[in-house]
Amino acid sequence: MKVEFVNPFIQAATEVLESELGGESLRGELRLHTSAITTDEVTAIAGVTITVRGLVLYSMNEATATAIVSRTMNQEFVEFDALAQSGIGELGNVITGRAGALLSEAGYPSNMTPPAVVVGKGTMVTTLDLNRLVLPLETEVGNLEIQIVLRSEA
Repeated sequence: MKVEFVNPFIQAATEVLESELGGESLRGELRLHTSAITTDEVTAIAGVTITVRGLVLYSMNEATATAIVSRTMNQEFVEFDALAQSGIGELGNVITGRAGALLSEAGYPSNMTPPAVVVGKGTMVTTLDLNRLVLPLETEVGNLEIQIVLRSEA
């Protein structure tokens, strides 16, 4: 996986999370994840096509997801209901959209699919037989991971 594909997602996630949550996001160490199984309770999955192809997964536990939507939607959520799920999907959409713009600026125009939200740990998500590059992020409201599985279409 090329660094040119990864950096836009790192930059976009940091920018969006800091803007939406009002605090700094601390980056953990990048690592590889080889399993096709989701590792957390809530995962927003966005597809990427055209010059770059693959998936980006935004994964977190339910408490973090609920806290994120409470903060971003400026209302208290006590359960991860349909509206909260929609809010996490929209967060994934904003991050992926910003990353898409950054990819385009770097010479890799791409289309992004709206994220699907999967609730439940241990769901299988096929990632084109590629490993996932995992970026852990720590925010004021909890930890999340961005899992990037991208390859050049050429």
